Amino acid sequence: MFYEPAKNDHGLPRDPFKAIVAPRPIGWITSMSARGEINLAPYSFFNGVSDHPPIVLFSSEGPKDSLIFVEETREFVCSLATFNLRKEMVETSREFPRGVNEMIEAGLEPAPSRLVRPPRVAQSPCALECRLLAIIPLKDLEARPVARTVVFGQVVGIHIDDCFIKNGRLDTAAMQPIARCGYADYAVVDKVFAMAFPKPVVAAHDAAQ
Repeated sequence: MFYEPAKNDHGLPRDPFKAIVAPRPIGWITSMSARGEINLAPYSFFNGVSDHPPIVLFSSEGPKDSLIFVEETREFVCSLATFNLRKEMVETSREFPRGVNEMIEAGLEPAPSRLVRPPRVAQSPCALECRLLAIIPLKDLEARPVARTVVFGQVVGIHIDDCFIKNGRLDTAAMQPIARCGYADYAVVDKVFAMAFPKPVVAAHDAAQ
C-alpha cells in the first residue's frame, strides 16, 4: 500500500505511522515547576541526538505540564523505563490535574538528583540529569504551527546502578528497557547482538601512495 499522510488515505482503522517508526525509547521525564510542583510523564517521542556533549530531546503534544515546568525552571530528569516498572510508567501517563505528583500516584519513590532540582525515579537503573538547551515549536511544510514542541536538554549528570555494569560495560539487556511501538504495543530489550563496523574503503590512488 501507499498513502499520503496529509490526505489520511491509508484506509486502515488507525494510522500506522507510529507502528513504522518503532520501537521508540521512552523518555520518563521528571520536571519541577517554579513553585516546586513535581511532574513525571512518559514521552515516546524521545531520543538521544548527541554524545559529545550528551544531548537528548523529547516532543510534547500541546502545552503539557512537563513542557510548562521545563520552561519555568529549565531543568528535567529522564529515568529509564524498564519492564519491571512498566505498570508504573503507564500509570504516570494518566491525565492528572496540575500539582498532582505522579510519582506518588504511581507508588514510585523519588531520589534526589545531584546537579538539578527535579528528582529521579529511585527504582530506575539509570537516570539522566538535564539542563534546557532549547524549546522549538514545530511547523509544517506550509509554515503552519503544529501542536508539537521539541525540548532539547544537555545531560549534565548520569546515574547508573552499579549492578548493571559488567566487565566495564553497561549491560543494556539486563536492565530490560521498554520502548513504544504502535497502538498500545510495547517492546522490551532482553537480548542484544554485536556487529563489527565495516572498515573504511580505501581509494585506489590512496592505496598506491
